[in-house]
Amino acid sequence: MWRTDTYWFDVALATSILTIGNICFGRFVEYQSRGLRILKALLSVALVVGTTAWAGRAWTYALLGVLAVAALVVHGIMLPRRGVNGWTAEPRERYYELRGLGPDGKKRPTS
Repeated sequence: MWRTDTYWFDVALATSILTIGNICFGRFVEYQSRGLRILKALLSVALVVGTTAWAGRAWTYALLGVLAVAALVVHGIMLPRRGVNGWTAEPRERYYELRGLGPDGKKRPTS
């Protein structure tokens, strides 16, 4: 009944990781449009399934591991060193400054 050697398992794994990531770190992309966030999720699932189809499941899990390490480095090391909490994106003004956004979270006008 339960098989892990199907593409549907990879889709379930990718969407589970995306869901957990959005719950924990969604406040970091509040300024992005919904359409852009949906596109990012669709491309992420396509990347996982495509990697499985093209290179195999071991490479997919290696890719997911590399992405997890990258997220830990950014949220656990880089942001705190720059004065931003890696879990809450606070102080918000400092986070927006690091992202090159204005104080309201919108892109700064180019002059």
